[in-house]
Amino acid sequence: MKYLYFLLLILICACNQQPKYDTIIRNGLIYDGKGAAPFKGDIAINADTIAFIGDLKNAAAKNEIDAGGKAVAPGFINMMGHSEESLFQDGRAQSDIRQGVTTEIFTEFSMGPLNANMKDQMQKNEGDIKYPVTWNTLGEYMNTLEHKGISCNIASFVGTGTVRQYVIGEDDKAPTSQQLDSMKILTDSAMKEGALGVTCALQYPVDVFAKTDELVALAKEASKYGGTYISHIRSEGNQLIPAINEIITIAKEANIPVEICHLKASGKDNWGKMDSVIQMVETARKQGIDITADMYSYTAAATGLTSCFPPTLQDGGFGKLRERLQDPVIRKQMIKAMNSYANDWENEYYSSGSPDNILLLSFKQDSLKKFTGKTLAEAAKIRGTSPEETAMDLIIQDSTRVGVAYFVMDENNIKKEIVLPWVSFGSDEAAYTNEGVFLKSNAHPRAYGNFARVIGKYSRDEKLMTLQQAIYKLANLPATHLKLEKRGELKVGNYADIVIFDPLKIQDHATYDKPHQYATGVSDVFVNGLQVLKNDQPTSASPGRFLKGPGYKKG
Repeated sequence: MKYLYFLLLILICACNQQPKYDTIIRNGLIYDGKGAAPFKGDIAINADTIAFIGDLKNAAAKNEIDAGGKAVAPGFINMMGHSEESLFQDGRAQSDIRQGVTTEIFTEFSMGPLNANMKDQMQKNEGDIKYPVTWNTLGEYMNTLEHKGISCNIASFVGTGTVRQYVIGEDDKAPTSQQLDSMKILTDSAMKEGALGVTCALQYPVDVFAKTDELVALAKEASKYGGTYISHIRSEGNQLIPAINEIITIAKEANIPVEICHLKASGKDNWGKMDSVIQMVETARKQGIDITADMYSYTAAATGLTSCFPPTLQDGGFGKLRERLQDPVIRKQMIKAMNSYANDWENEYYSSGSPDNILLLSFKQDSLKKFTGKTLAEAAKIRGTSPEETAMDLIIQDSTRVGVAYFVMDENNIKKEIVLPWVSFGSDEAAYTNEGVFLKSNAHPRAYGNFARVIGKYSRDEKLMTLQQAIYKLANLPATHLKLEKRGELKVGNYADIVIFDPLKIQDHATYDKPHQYATGVSDVFVNGLQVLKNDQPTSASPGRFLKGPGYKKG
């Protein structure tokens, strides 16, 4: 009898015990990330994982947050975040974290593999941000960044141009069969280290020197491991349609999912091509090709002032370009080329329509930083030289490509693209903190506002899509396409990458004149279960991880 009484007492005590969690987010309007209608509820977190979703009124936690009816969503994924260097300076990634971004994807090129020459070149070319180049492979770089301590997750593709430079150098020539084999081995190794797939930026040297068959060969290596091919396609302007055909061809021949980086039609003469591009992609998708795209929600692109010149000038590397731009004969040829319609290269000077539409963003040399924030036309007037000569001279004097923004896109096209169910979002920028060394250059406002703008401007204000559709495109779509396990959806058992924001208040504030301004409206952000933003302020937590691609487990 005493034994039964004792058992009954244990059961009563057990029933009266409250479930205990590390964190509970209460009273949120929960968006699952897959596009379903939101519902009111609570979320519990244990360690790095979502432990419960539902009614937690009888539960307790060490850390409790009252969401107060705000939106609670899976962390957003920056499909094209160029924070490869900025995270060395400040791992808090505040310009993105404050927009709800919890994962940065590195594309276009990669920080490995590096040979001795490439390591030396990278070290010498560092600008305001300084860091030791201690790694050799892509995996070693990613581990270095993770171990340094970062607030966001990171993942990377391996650059086809990076392995090309490793094996061939910076010359415009096709690889021999032996060289291609070496490039394939390097790609294979990077996939085993955790690369998501292969990437390229076919508008720029050295990537521009690669022909389609070379890209197919390297994409096949990634395909073996379930990887993806993501590309800044060969042309976003005059040869846009052939460039779309090329990426579809690579998808077919390499049997690989593909992604178009920062989808756009560049230059007024090409704006009308966007409808055809959309039709081409949707036809390919109906045929079973896994093709998606990402974009940023602004009408200005940002790249180098070097894009005013044919990439053939960089045959042999940037040093050769700088040398050639000092040749009086070549300078005369370039002035004519800059003002001419070009079919065989992306002439951003011509596409911009005017030097008034080219905004100077960043310089390496302190003596030139006074031109930051001025247009090329304004700089030319100050210097007393033509805009064409000024562009050449600035590159020569800065010994860099010089960061600029080109106003080349159409807002109507942005609205067409932003609602497409196969389009996600990438800033194509670094993750900054609006202090210190970062203020020495101007960012493109997309660094501080791209994701908040999707929700605030295009979903809430312009009503182009519902909030659940926007969140799906910001979180689940990229996670699914990239095979990021247990990310992009609020689901029990998934990693606790979570953002809490006010849909009525989320807003971008960065402008081209004053770019270093944080978005507002995001109050709290969790990465792998730890809070990196609390009541609008960064914490000291650095839970960011190197998210490895599908080949890692098979390596």
